[in-house]
Amino acid sequence: MKRSWIIVVGIIVILAVFLVSQYNRLVFLETNVDAKWAQVENQLQRRADLIPNLVNTVKGYASHEEQIFTEIAAARSRLLSAADPRAQMEANNSLDLALGRLLAIAENYPQLKADASFIRLQDELAGTENRIAVERMRYNEAVQDWNWTIRRFPTVLVARLFGMEARPFFEAAPGAQVTPRVEF
Repeated sequence: MKRSWIIVVGIIVILAVFLVSQYNRLVFLETNVDAKWAQVENQLQRRADLIPNLVNTVKGYASHEEQIFTEIAAARSRLLSAADPRAQMEANNSLDLALGRLLAIAENYPQLKADASFIRLQDELAGTENRIAVERMRYNEAVQDWNWTIRRFPTVLVARLFGMEARPFFEAAPGAQVTPRVEF
């Protein structure tokens, strides 16, 4: 009888150690995903901070293009007020499209293209876009690792026990593969 209790206690201890180690691993991976998303947010904020300067520079040359300025302001506002990653991704996609159209409009103004402040802002924006792309990639890699881990057996049991769910990937906006058309 005593031996059976030792076996039962041993099994319970092994299960407890397994549960704790799996939970700790999941917490590590989830925190990694959150940290990667924070970096994406950091770069999105940097871009949002640059946009008003870029818009004002272009506005000086292309004052009759009011619709695009309104769209950019609205998209930027949605990005800054988005509460969760999904909403931020959607707002970012609309901002991407509007910025592409703004830069296409800017191409139609030779004086603007030669303006030093516009060139500097465009370079800053291009650098920021590259940083965003890198952070998106890192976020997606962390999400891939997270989603893969929480779907594997037996970790899936621990993840479900603690209510841990899959995270969304950061995907390109629909139509992002279409290059803005510049006509002179």
